Order: sequence, then structure tokens, then C-alpha cells
Amino acid sequence: MTSDNLTEFAKRYAEAWCGRLPEKVSAFFAENGSLKVNDGPLAVGRAAIAEIAQEFMRDFPDMIVTFDKLKPRGEATAFHWTLIGTNTGPGGTGNRVRISGYELWKSDDDGLISESKGHFDSGEYERQLKHGVA
Repeated sequence: MTSDNLTEFAKRYAEAWCGRLPEKVSAFFAENGSLKVNDGPLAVGRAAIAEIAQEFMRDFPDMIVTFDKLKPRGEATAFHWTLIGTNTGPGGTGNRVRISGYELWKSDDDGLISESKGHFDSGEYERQLKHGVA
């Protein structure tokens, strides 16, 4: 995939996270692709990936995910993002969160994500859930 194509893919991926339809997020993954967020469970396959997306969409109904940048990392690409939203889902704190992180993508021959490892500062995320954005 060319650099321009990868940038366009990343923009559409971030938009999918904002769209409230978890299946649109999972469609960016290969049929048996995987997603792992920090130390969470490994989600394998589009249905499992859609469940992870649904959890974030449920917890942050007003969620916006922005595409910040892409950085090559050997055979992978780091997709850097920022999530902004208010934790008003079931059992939510009502606090606003703004957290940045990245997903380390490996792609398949069809240009879909075969493996994504997501990373963000979980301590800062928990602090913001409790107290809001500083």
C-alpha cells in the first residue's frame, strides 16, 4: 500500500470509530485479524473486534477519534490517534476523557489489518474517568 493509500485508510478507520457502527470498524480487519488493547484480551475475527469497538462506543456515546499521524515501525505501521468523549454510557462517570495512543498495525496482502496492538496510558485514562480532563 502506498503512503497516500495508507493515510486515506487511516482517516477512514478513525471515521469508522466515530460512526457508532462497530461492524464498520471491524471491516478494516482481515477476516481472522486480531486486536489487542493494552493488556486486555486478544480479540480474533471481525465479530470479536466489533465487540471491542462496541464497548468503547457504548461507554462514550459522543466519542470522536482523530487520526493524528502514521509512523513506520519496521514491518508494521503505528497509527496514532486521540479519543475524546464523555463517559456517559451505562455505569459511566459522566467525566470527559481525552487520551492519545497508537495501534501498531500489521497488514495482509489485501491491505487489511491482520494484527493490531493498541497502546495508551491506562493510568491516565483511569484518572480521567474518575476526575475528567485536567
